[in-house]
Amino acid sequence: MALRGGTRFKVTMADVFPNGCHLVPASIVEAQDFDERSGRRSPAKDKVTGQRVFSCRVMDMDPELDGRSREIAVKILADVQPVAPTGAPFEPVEFEGMTVTPYVTDKGRMAFSLRATAITAPKGGKAAAAPSAGKAAA
Repeated sequence: MALRGGTRFKVTMADVFPNGCHLVPASIVEAQDFDERSGRRSPAKDKVTGQRVFSCRVMDMDPELDGRSREIAVKILADVQPVAPTGAPFEPVEFEGMTVTPYVTDKGRMAFSLRATAITAPKGGKAAAAPSAGKAAA
């Protein structure tokens, strides 16, 4: 079986962000395509669904990332611009309809692109809490 470039694999929020993620404030923006011939930018459209593409940045709360970059971009496919669930700075969020698209960069490194169909507050109203550093009392 051969996979064509741009193959999207369905994933869950728990697969990608098992410790949750927090939205970087004011980071939901419309993605732009650049036309090299004309030198113009235009609103990006998803090649598969035809929907508009928005991008946001989130902080991955994985404790194993200590000392490494936690910021990652997630593209949101929507007809209208998504908004942050509460508008609070660095609020915990979840994504629905997630897919991952692996690819190889021009430098030969493996990378991936994340897409979602919606951004929401965490289910059940609970915040994505960081794991406790201390031990439970005996």
